[in-house]
Amino acid sequence: MKRVFAIVIALVFALSAAAFAESQPLRVAAVLSGSLGDRSFYDSANDGIAQLTAKYDNVQGTVIECKNDASMFTSNLISAAESNDIVIAVGWEFWDALTEYVPQLPDTKFIFIDNGLDGVGDNLLSITYAQNEGSFLVGYIAGKLSQTGKVGAVGGEDSDTINDFIVGYEAGAKLANPEIECLRQYAGTYDDPAKGKECALALYDLGCDIVFQIASKTGEGVFEAASETGNLAIGVDSDQKYINPDVIICSMIKMVNTSIVTAVSNYIDDGVFEGGTIWSADMATGFIDVGYGDETMTQQVSDELKAEVAAIKADIISGAIEVPSVF
Repeated sequence: MKRVFAIVIALVFALSAAAFAESQPLRVAAVLSGSLGDRSFYDSANDGIAQLTAKYDNVQGTVIECKNDASMFTSNLISAAESNDIVIAVGWEFWDALTEYVPQLPDTKFIFIDNGLDGVGDNLLSITYAQNEGSFLVGYIAGKLSQTGKVGAVGGEDSDTINDFIVGYEAGAKLANPEIECLRQYAGTYDDPAKGKECALALYDLGCDIVFQIASKTGEGVFEAASETGNLAIGVDSDQKYINPDVIICSMIKMVNTSIVTAVSNYIDDGVFEGGTIWSADMATGFIDVGYGDETMTQQVSDELKAEVAAIKADIISGAIEVPSVF
């Protein structure tokens, strides 16, 4: 009888412990190298956190901004890791901090957005994006629509990730028009629309009639320059057409939000965290695409051209078209 009683007590404690564990919130923090309000890359990450908290009652989400201040990258990452179960580092700028501190914080799970960091620890999942593939599509559109034979791009900085967008964009434009010229400017910042406008105006003055913004909030200045000069622009990371449908012809979409939701949901639903691996989010995964806004917005891209782009997209996925990359 005593043995039966002991077993019952043990089961009660086990069930109580399990119930307690299930009731504990999963704390998820996204640490952004830049700032919210870009209506692009960082806002997409924020949307991913919002989707998670809406989807799961037991998820507590936090977003921490570093505002492109290098002195905050490491301190904010460590602070987030000390008070959260999963930390999502959004931006290549966290490379050094993750390399150093992921091994020191084995109880925290990390997700690195936009770069692949290998061999650091089983508690780190990296997600890279084939931005060159999506940029190829919008480059093709630019090459088809350009009236001057010149198109441009404004990058936030001269880096491998930004240049991966640009090489894809240029290759797509040249598929559409082998004679086209592709010019570029680097703003040197991701949060200064005035600088983005200055760079875009320089490109428009050189004869470009379409400019691809690859500069987060800085890129909003590109849209202003396009509007003021009667030219066109292309958005990035999110479908930005709604910002100014009359000048933004399309956007290259990199679904940071969806990738965050997918990675965390896999852990919550299936207990699977793919630490120690690098996800490659290419066009075949559905995380890379081109957006045209909705049917209520001005459509500079004809249905015929959209059909051409869809065919090119299928060729990229099948491997019939191999898009060049910096990486």
